[in-house]
Amino acid sequence: MRHKPRLTISLIVLVLVILACGRLTSLPPMATPTFTSGAAPKAVTSTPVVMAPGEMTRLPPDLTPEAEVETGGEPSAGAEGIGDPYYPEMGNGGYDTLHYDLDLTVDMDAETIAGTATIEAVATQALSQFNLDFMEFSIDHVDIDDQAADTRYEGAELIITPAVTIVEGQTFYVEVAYSGHPGAGLPADWPEYKSGWQFYDGGVFVTGEPEGASTWYPVNEHPLDKATYTITITVEKPYEVAANGLLIETVDNGDTTTTTWDSDDPIASYLVTVAIGEFDVYETVSENGVLVRNYIHVDADRTDISELDRTPEIIDFYSAIYGDYPFDAYGVVVHDKQLWFALETQTLTVFGDYWIEETVAAHELSHMWFGDCVSPARWQDIWLNEGFATYSQVLWDEYAYGETSAKGMLFEFYKDAATTGRGVIIGDPGPDTLFARAVYDRGALTLHALRLRVGDEPFFQIVQTYFARFQNGNATTDDFIGVAEEISGEELDEFFDEWLYQEKLPDIPEMNLYAEDFE
Repeated sequence: MRHKPRLTISLIVLVLVILACGRLTSLPPMATPTFTSGAAPKAVTSTPVVMAPGEMTRLPPDLTPEAEVETGGEPSAGAEGIGDPYYPEMGNGGYDTLHYDLDLTVDMDAETIAGTATIEAVATQALSQFNLDFMEFSIDHVDIDDQAADTRYEGAELIITPAVTIVEGQTFYVEVAYSGHPGAGLPADWPEYKSGWQFYDGGVFVTGEPEGASTWYPVNEHPLDKATYTITITVEKPYEVAANGLLIETVDNGDTTTTTWDSDDPIASYLVTVAIGEFDVYETVSENGVLVRNYIHVDADRTDISELDRTPEIIDFYSAIYGDYPFDAYGVVVHDKQLWFALETQTLTVFGDYWIEETVAAHELSHMWFGDCVSPARWQDIWLNEGFATYSQVLWDEYAYGETSAKGMLFEFYKDAATTGRGVIIGDPGPDTLFARAVYDRGALTLHALRLRVGDEPFFQIVQTYFARFQNGNATTDDFIGVAEEISGEELDEFFDEWLYQEKLPDIPEMNLYAEDFE
């Protein structure tokens, strides 16, 4: 996710020219390989080391709710939180969701939704009761395996008591029929990027990081509990609908249209999106065969969609250096609304019509690998999302525009980290600075410093192995460090401690970058 516009390449070059007389701009060539613009990028040939099936548990030990540790025994209520250190009430314990089937009818004039969410889940303990994260809607009924269940609200928690105890290991289905106005209880100053479902004049956009999904459907709202999705939306004409995954059916009902989208790859709830509006649709296919479909609102007149032209090429480039593109399709949706952020909702990144740049598009696209396919096990490790995406901008820039441009980008990141980024511990930034610019900039610099430390071939093997090992799952910083040490054969605790957990910005002498020069 990106919250602040970056300096354009031309401005970066200007800064470098102005400062050309100082040692700060004496940047040597970046480490090889150099990606030649226009040539097909070549994957690192080293084979990623992947865990054998069964070696990786789904929940890291420090994030396993107590109720899930004890198996067997008497039925009890699932934990009220999944165990995130920053957001202890986010998510729920006692079950693992497998699939969400959301079937909603949207009233654009009244700005309401009504429909049914059917959740397939498996119990990880014997359950007498469990919670779903859900903002308060009018509930028509809640059934578990076709039997009526008792429910009550406590804040944004829908507490469900089944008629019959759910036994450990049982797969069960929860059907929630509901209606209301999404986000009705949110404060007026609530940030748009975590407000969930939002109506605007001419459409609907959905963004919610780190939370927001629970403003429009009942959910176990934490990245640890990924699931597949089928989303069916009925809306009056001429509105159209886009969502995650692939469009599998469109039904003309006369005055309304029903559209069904399906994703058979697991999605973290903060990456689920729905877009409603009148769109121009642009489709193409990358050379490697990845479907790209962009939904551009017909009234988004401030949008220069030429900034998206190289998307297929970027997909193939990242596929070469990270591993095959992990999903069925990719694209963006551009809404007719000024948004000061973009969000990497899975397979369909959300943009407003004010701020679209190729470098931002490359950033969000790289999240399909890092953040979407490999998701954080806890929000503390957000740098794994944003550091990787920001460094991916550098790698694309080096390939597409050459070393000088990429070096200038790294210079700007270092300057920002040394000045405005002071005091942010990116390995543990705290919930109030989860999206601080330093998390992005210093996160990218951490990866570049690792590349300089271990060399190119080990570095790209580390990244490929990390992606292959944890794809469609979750990872922590310790997981990444473990892979880095395994592949490099080096003990890297001190390196990562300096970059991730100390306030002082480390120097990068290989690039003549020294924190003291910015004081």
